[in-house]
Amino acid sequence: MAKQRTFSIIKPDATIANNTGGINKLIEESGLRIIAQRRIHMTRVQAERFYAVHAERPFFGELVDFMISAPVIVQVLEGEDAISKYREVMGATNPAEAADGTIRKLYAKSVGENSVHGSDGVETAAEEIPQFFSESEIVG
Repeated sequence: MAKQRTFSIIKPDATIANNTGGINKLIEESGLRIIAQRRIHMTRVQAERFYAVHAERPFFGELVDFMISAPVIVQVLEGEDAISKYREVMGATNPAEAADGTIRKLYAKSVGENSVHGSDGVETAAEEIPQFFSESEIVG
């Protein structure tokens, strides 16, 4: 296995519920390191650009509105096989189907308000990280 970086967002439902610390604890307990982190209020432009892959889907507007509704935590995580490890820690998109002990099982409200986002592949992580962090802000 190789050391990788992945991108994470702790979404508005989780920041509003003050679950940031609990989520960060699960991330770190999984062996991943948080090497960059910032609390931001995402703009509409940022959210539309970030979720552009979903622009033609019927839920796009609702997703963008949700992501700009409250602050989020953007993060860069690093570790062995970080992408798949973080996806395992996140749990299934539907919290009802997520494994016990995962972020979404513990904190998510619904499929739409599912507490976290994580990159789904190496290429995606490479596109997502620079949208929110410069290389000098990522300190491993």
